[in-house]
Amino acid sequence: MFADFLKRLTQPEPAQLPDEDARLALTALLVRVARSDESYDADERALIDRIAAERYGLSPFEASALRGHAEQLESEAPDTVRFTRAIKDSVPFEARIGVIEALWQVVLADGERDEAEDALLRMVAPLLGISDVDSAMARQRVAKD
Repeated sequence: MFADFLKRLTQPEPAQLPDEDARLALTALLVRVARSDESYDADERALIDRIAAERYGLSPFEASALRGHAEQLESEAPDTVRFTRAIKDSVPFEARIGVIEALWQVVLADGERDEAEDALLRMVAPLLGISDVDSAMARQRVAKD
């Protein structure tokens, strides 16, 4: 189902994604982080729905549908390195900072920084062109909320 989308996303020089595709790709990253600790529960799905609804102005139904598509995309997506680099090349920097904040929301949702989730964020941030300092600042902003 997502083969054409993934092919476009992982081209040597992908074009900037249309908003709808960028939403899907970025939500798939949220799903990947949530699944990284091998515990993907209803609370995490609800949080991803809430993030998507707030970030993109979606209804709860639309956010849930987006997450469902993102779950499928995430399961079909290539390794995290290629997937994330492709997003970096096709999504504006400002949107990527917001994604790091959303990823930290998912990581910190249960009040614990799981090693697998933490390691994935440490890998994903630079692949998205986000410095360790900017990622740490994003984490601090999220932790305050």
